[in-house]
Amino acid sequence: MATPSFQKVALAAASGITTCAAGAELSQMFEDTSGCPNFVSSFEGGTRYNLDTFQGRFKSLFYAYNPLLLLKSSEYCLEGAKELKALKDRHAKGEDVMAGITPEENLRLWKLKQEVNSAVHPDTGEIVPHPFRMSGYVPFNGPICVFQVTSSTTLPIVFWNWANQSQNALVNYFNRNAASAMSDETLMKSYTGAVVGAMTVAMGLATFVKKSFSPPAAARLLQFVTFPACVVASSMNCYIVRAPEMDVGVPILDEKGNDILPGKLSKVAATKGVYETTASRAFLQIPVYFVPPLITSFVPPIKAIITRTPALGVPITTYLLLVAFGIGLPGACAVFPKISSVGTEELEDEFKEEVERRGGAKIVFGGEGDKAWFDRGL
Repeated sequence: MATPSFQKVALAAASGITTCAAGAELSQMFEDTSGCPNFVSSFEGGTRYNLDTFQGRFKSLFYAYNPLLLLKSSEYCLEGAKELKALKDRHAKGEDVMAGITPEENLRLWKLKQEVNSAVHPDTGEIVPHPFRMSGYVPFNGPICVFQVTSSTTLPIVFWNWANQSQNALVNYFNRNAASAMSDETLMKSYTGAVVGAMTVAMGLATFVKKSFSPPAAARLLQFVTFPACVVASSMNCYIVRAPEMDVGVPILDEKGNDILPGKLSKVAATKGVYETTASRAFLQIPVYFVPPLITSFVPPIKAIITRTPALGVPITTYLLLVAFGIGLPGACAVFPKISSVGTEELEDEFKEEVERRGGAKIVFGGEGDKAWFDRGL
């Protein structure tokens, strides 16, 4: 079988990342902005897109995970955060901060918020390192997945599995709800458990198949083993890294995004948030592992090219994998809202008492008074 050159695979990976970035840029460029909400609504928990729908969440995240956002410097994002905070403080004092603001300036503020949120952690106010931002997931984790898929000997397979699970663990950590304090010791234990556990599942299942079946049968079965192994590994990774949140809890928010009981955290909400995030990591594997082989096997022009020139098989698969990754990531994360909800009757007693003291759930949490809100992270 012809072996693809590293240059071809690298070019395919770069093309896949560029396609994802171009798709986000062009979609935003030609978007109808006539109905763009007033930016001041963001100070009261409002959003540019309707996050009550999957379509609204997908669009918001597709733009927010644009790899081109990595080009915004840390200084730019921190200055942007200061600008938005100053605007919010003026609004809190009763000043009409949007007086005389043009639609173009209103749109600029929404885009600035998007750029700031891509790099600055909402709880800590600190810069998230480039490789562990959600906008960096495709350009940093995508190539690792390609090397992982194309490795055929034990040492490279082990190394790229470790690299993949390490990067996943740190992405999960840096995009957690940081209102839940986590010591360095807990972080190290979580990281070690996540990486070792995920690698054990991914490698153990493959090893079992190779030892239990003849080489031809094992080769066929391994095509079906990779997907469930990665689903379990990535989900386990996310769960273990985020599990300490369930022991500490997360803040409960009112309809404007304000902490209703500062200093008190809900373990009930944290548990639901960790479960939802863990499920989203499993969903991410579906487009990554199914879309590329479906296209290369059933789209006649692509199948013909690979049949005629086998050396192009890996570069084409690489390109398709990264594009599927770029679309699948916001799709998987959009399955559940980032600002999630939990039934008020499920909350701890101290939150129920605070809600009643304020006049009832409908006053605190808005029209859907049977639901309380919390930020589950990404």
